[in-house]
Amino acid sequence: MKKIILTLIAAVGLVAGAAHAAGGDTIAWDKAPNKTNDLASLQNGAKVFVNYCLNCHSAAFMRFNRLRDIGLTEQQIKDNLLFTTDKVGETMKASIDPKQAKEWFGANPPDLTVIARSRAGHGGTGADYLYTFLRTFYRDETKATGWNNLAFPSVGMPHVLWEMQGDRRPVFEEHESHGHKTQVFKGWEQVKPGTMTPLQFDQTVGDLVNYLQWMGEPAQNTRVRVGVWVLIFLGVFTVIAWRLNAAFWKDVK
Repeated sequence: MKKIILTLIAAVGLVAGAAHAAGGDTIAWDKAPNKTNDLASLQNGAKVFVNYCLNCHSAAFMRFNRLRDIGLTEQQIKDNLLFTTDKVGETMKASIDPKQAKEWFGANPPDLTVIARSRAGHGGTGADYLYTFLRTFYRDETKATGWNNLAFPSVGMPHVLWEMQGDRRPVFEEHESHGHKTQVFKGWEQVKPGTMTPLQFDQTVGDLVNYLQWMGEPAQNTRVRVGVWVLIFLGVFTVIAWRLNAAFWKDVK
């Protein structure tokens, strides 16, 4: 029995190590803005998502009309976020053919409805991972897409926001410890400027990540708000019950 338990523990360790390696956590995750209460940020994030992500990635568990929860009217959704054949009540489906996607990228692009919840790990929240991932692409001509990523090395996804960010090159510094040489990431060198400044690009990615985080649980802010009021009510009721109990038993000895 002891041998079986030790074998299971070792297997779990190997799986965890493989997952860690697959995730490619070569750099620390940056902290995402986390502004799911900012309607302007969510609206801009929804626009970026539809224009740049929905071409390949679906959000099959989110309907367009749910965007009314972030302050958009049905007419605004129709005019700005719907493709020609889409309807407001439909789910967000990718326009790419799944067979072509598998041929081009090696696998079908994942659904993004709950991606911000599913990517949480030891490095931070799922939003932190996405915020880091979307900002750490760099040119790599050895890859089929021409791009690579520090947060997810050898990822099959190209850098769809490259025109905004421009071309950057990661700068590494060689460290030697106990006879072993390692490359430590130090920063970025801008090779070609994009249409946005680095600050503007970070804000745009932050808006996109905010939207992805909101999309994973649209009722999250309502849940938190209601939960606070419930805790306040329970606190007040506890005090009232305590005083009533004291008043009821004060003459009983």
